[in-house]
Amino acid sequence: MAANEAPLTVQGLTKIYPAFALREVSFSLTPGAITGFIGRNGAGKTTTLNSLLGFIRPDGGEARFYGLDMKTSAEEIKRRIGFVSAGMTYYTGKKLKTITDVTRSFYPNWDEKAYQAYMARFALDESKTPAALSNGMKIKYALALALSHRADLMLLDEPTSGLDPVSREELIEIFLSLRDAGKTILFSTHITADLDKCADRILFLQKGRLTADAALEDFRRAYLLTECEGPLPEALAQRALGICRTREGHTALLRREDGALAPCRQPTLDEIMVHLDKEDAAL
Repeated sequence: MAANEAPLTVQGLTKIYPAFALREVSFSLTPGAITGFIGRNGAGKTTTLNSLLGFIRPDGGEARFYGLDMKTSAEEIKRRIGFVSAGMTYYTGKKLKTITDVTRSFYPNWDEKAYQAYMARFALDESKTPAALSNGMKIKYALALALSHRADLMLLDEPTSGLDPVSREELIEIFLSLRDAGKTILFSTHITADLDKCADRILFLQKGRLTADAALEDFRRAYLLTECEGPLPEALAQRALGICRTREGHTALLRREDGALAPCRQPTLDEIMVHLDKEDAAL
């Protein structure tokens, strides 16, 4: 395995359902970076992650973790990656210590010293059960387990969903410290404000297709936002990539080269995603 092998390389990933299709998704992760995987609910983010991890069988394409194929090297790959999801469930009545004992048995490279350090850092009590933990503490416990088997790549599926702002901020700080330690993170979320604080790069999924793959600042600089009271002028409406109603009028997302058409400002990541994902730009 080459030392500089990409943590994850995806080529042409496809999954077809009767009412939805994930089509030809391709990307490669940069080592030691946080990559935000964004898109509205139902865009295919979780389908992508489930396909990568073998939870569902894709209809086409391939994924390689550090140059290895999950079909033939699942055990080695699982030692190097950690998966954390807001939807993860544990035996709610079992103590954390019992869950950890079972988890530890699957990983010969388990680092007990690191585990104890993370449990202390996250203020987790092994005598408690998952039922007694808040959503934020459940995410922290899942992170402690993943990091204690020395995972180099973290796949996070909506980890901050449903958390209060303080808990979300705490997790963002944890993710940044993991990046500083050289960990690679793929952070799937529809809460794009979190990515404005931590992401190095953005993957944008729309209706099952990857429509953007760029550094965060490059992605943001590609667009401008204009605001106007009342109806949107026809010249702006024709050039707008997406239009949203406001209490006083409208906002329109423009390509940067169209910024001379009206007074504009830099949009947030959330504003870009909302405008680009409008079903119909003509209101």
